[in-house]
Amino acid sequence: MDFHNTLIKWYLQNKRDLPWRKTTNPYHIWLSEIMLQQTRVAQGMPYFFSFTKEFPTVFELANADEEKVLKLWQGLGYYSRARNLHKTAQFIANDLNGIFPPTYKELLKLKGVGEYTAAAIASFSYNEVVPVVDGNVFRVLSRYFDIESDIALPATKKEFTELAYELMPKENPAIFNQAIMEFGALQCVPKNPDCSVCVFNESCLALQKKKVGVLPVKSKKLKITNRFFNYLVLEDDLGNTLIQKRTSKGIWHNLYEFPLLETNEIVDFDFVSKTIRQGILSSYAITGVEECSHATVIHKLSHQHLHIQFWKVKVSDVVVNGLNYNELKLYPFPVVIYNFIENEEKSR
Repeated sequence: MDFHNTLIKWYLQNKRDLPWRKTTNPYHIWLSEIMLQQTRVAQGMPYFFSFTKEFPTVFELANADEEKVLKLWQGLGYYSRARNLHKTAQFIANDLNGIFPPTYKELLKLKGVGEYTAAAIASFSYNEVVPVVDGNVFRVLSRYFDIESDIALPATKKEFTELAYELMPKENPAIFNQAIMEFGALQCVPKNPDCSVCVFNESCLALQKKKVGVLPVKSKKLKITNRFFNYLVLEDDLGNTLIQKRTSKGIWHNLYEFPLLETNEIVDFDFVSKTIRQGILSSYAITGVEECSHATVIHKLSHQHLHIQFWKVKVSDVVVNGLNYNELKLYPFPVVIYNFIENEEKSR
């Protein structure tokens, strides 16, 4: 069919030089696909190199301490991906003798591997005839064929998967999957694509009908929750501070943070000073409280906006299990806290 021939020809002329495209090793492809979920290629690339250097095979990753995995992942966000990555590596190493499942259906059973990732590994590593359907694929197909189905609905995923399967050359599914994703990433971009240079500009229905800007259709809007975090940065006379591990389920699970005072709104000095003296830090002899106004930040996650304030709390007694700033940097932190630590260290 003209569509896949034109698409693949474009891909061979325009594709980016990416390391995971030079291999059929399912370990490397799995790593890259997990890292690129919710992450741009430019941001994910250094992490891919770090992981493959530190953990050359799935066995090294499986045997690593979880904190080391989280530390290497620091800054990439969506940390449940890293925890699932580690658990899946342990399962593959210990239960499957280091051999990845060779089919789409078996890959789907792995923790942290959904339909898209399973299809990517199955086609790129094993050349299984299974289409990948991600945001790029939705966008390209909805525009080219003028499909107004709501991509937020499960039925639409099935519709697009069946269409992609029909279009896919059965003798080489991997290159088709790579090509259509790359086309969506580089040419048929979400906003203001340059249709004048598009290889499909004579056959794209959305372009003909002036609907490029409205496709694909997605009705479901994510509800954003605002949360207010006040981090209490203790400091004793030795320059040591205190951190704790986030053990409850939710964001940043198993990462470290300073003692946290979560409130219902942005709070002022008087509220924080009174609250910590009477409650959360009442066991310490507090000699001073200072807001680090320069470090105030709104940290935007996909479903939550975190309004973060840092407060320095001077104490006269020695912080039990205290750590200095050099030692802090060995622990995995959410990037917003790690950046605060780095800036504090530089200012000392």
